[in-house]
Amino acid sequence: MTAGALDIPLEYVRLGLRFDRLEPGFVDAYTGDPRIRAAVQDEPAPTPQRLRDRARDLLRELDAADLPEDRADFLRGQLAGLECSARKLSGEPLGFVDEVRSYFQVDVELGDESVYAAAHADLDALLPGDGPLAERYAAHRRREECPPARLEVAVQALSSALRDHVRGRYGLPEVETVRYEVVTDKPWSGFNYYEGGYRSRVAINADLPHRLSQLPHLVAHESYPGHHTEHCRKESGLVERSGRLEHTVFLVNTPECLMAEGLADLGVQAAIGEGWGTWAADVLGDLGLRFDGVLAERISTAAAPLNRVRQDAAVLLHDRGAHPEDVSAFLQRWSLVSPDRARQQIRFLTDPLWRAYTSTYVEGFALLSRWLADRPAEQLVADRFLRLLDEPLTPRRIAAELRAA
Repeated sequence: MTAGALDIPLEYVRLGLRFDRLEPGFVDAYTGDPRIRAAVQDEPAPTPQRLRDRARDLLRELDAADLPEDRADFLRGQLAGLECSARKLSGEPLGFVDEVRSYFQVDVELGDESVYAAAHADLDALLPGDGPLAERYAAHRRREECPPARLEVAVQALSSALRDHVRGRYGLPEVETVRYEVVTDKPWSGFNYYEGGYRSRVAINADLPHRLSQLPHLVAHESYPGHHTEHCRKESGLVERSGRLEHTVFLVNTPECLMAEGLADLGVQAAIGEGWGTWAADVLGDLGLRFDGVLAERISTAAAPLNRVRQDAAVLLHDRGAHPEDVSAFLQRWSLVSPDRARQQIRFLTDPLWRAYTSTYVEGFALLSRWLADRPAEQLVADRFLRLLDEPLTPRRIAAELRAA
């Protein structure tokens, strides 16, 4: 490997660490040499303009770096996302659709309200009774809530069961561990803190109600076969065996985020597949925690199209000039959420750093679901999903493979 091929990944890592000095939390995880991070901390304070210029310099130098195609493609997407973040941090106005395209390599557009209406009709049939659908849907969700005092034991049971499936189907390092902790006063339901060395700390927010039918998705997303599993396999393969330094840092608002959130949201499908509702009901039933697994699976399928509504809300807010109160009403109507929940979503969608991140879930799940379903007839789901865990794939590469197929 040439000196140039080694230098670009190292400079990319340094650049990403500099962003964290301007925007704490920009580095989601760093597992590389602590001396690199310490050296960045000792540098003069960065400015958005200097970060922008350095991202552009590295993009120009990338084509001459003699890197393998997949490595160069990954770095090109990451650096383009960083260049956009630097422009945003400098105060440059940027539309939501343009921001998402620059960060995540996808184009977004408003969803089809007739599709949302069809989803409502399916939910209406599954939740018979009197009163508006939103009220019946909310009542169903309340019936499924996990008692807060039982949350930790439920998470541990599901994690153990999912870990067995993932270890058998995908493989895990022998020494990997996930440590769960219940926290409060957080804006999210769960969060994976990957610490390196095949260790994760997963925080579960007890302030929010957790439904029994949603807990398998939460644990699969954060741990098995989601974020923890991906970090472990890429640390073992791309970093330790292949020496790809760029995978020692995970940066927000870059294409790798869309890939990571998309594959994590496919976790239950990849680990259990059809019948996950009955499977989860059996696991939790052993703890005396009961819900209707068959109904939960049907409702999850019926409600899936409504996942796109929150992205529509962001487009309306940022690119269509809609008033926040009108967007709140839009969320309540189509997502079937309460006014408080709608306000909470709008707060997230108006955060300068995180406003675009909702597209990683919406577009990531949609893109990777199509790719997983469009696999060759002879290829197993597990073999296709393993590529997401092991390879430095990008949204642009996935879209190209779909077009070729």
